[in-house]
Amino acid sequence: MPQTNLAIYNNHPYHPGGNAFKRLLWYYVNALIFKSALFPVNGLKTGLLKLFGARLGEGVVVKPSVNIKSPWFLTIGNHTWIGENVWIDNLVMVSIGSNVCLSQGAILQTGSHNYKRSTFDLITGSIVLEDGAWVGCGAIINQGVTAGNHAVLSSGSVATKNLEPYSIYQGNPAAKVRTRKIEE
Repeated sequence: MPQTNLAIYNNHPYHPGGNAFKRLLWYYVNALIFKSALFPVNGLKTGLLKLFGARLGEGVVVKPSVNIKSPWFLTIGNHTWIGENVWIDNLVMVSIGSNVCLSQGAILQTGSHNYKRSTFDLITGSIVLEDGAWVGCGAIINQGVTAGNHAVLSSGSVATKNLEPYSIYQGNPAAKVRTRKIEE
């Protein structure tokens, strides 16, 4: 019976973006400033994200202990909140709209592996969070998923498929449980 053989793993044709020096420098900036709970200064973090190639709107809030793999693959709209312990594992592009909330411990996971292949090939897919979306505490959005305008992924839920606009999802895998109604 065939088995997984990680000795022959090859992530070709994936390229992590940037050059080797930029990736190494970001590794240390991310580890020392972004992932640290001791560095709460938001303005410096948003400035560093822009310096490393992220496209950010106005009023973006990045809380302490946030892990961002590749800022050059990141776009964030206006007045979006990135909560404590959020992990944006963006091997490819992640586009986050305006007025989006990523709650504590949320994960945006753009990569996985093909479990059917002995070579465990890398699989990637972009993630899009449209305006007003809310990803609850500890929720996970997997590769290739779009969360529509004002969609909600409840705490601890796992999105493996697109989330319809103005809909609330929960569970693993996430299923639509109701419509989101926003009051004035």
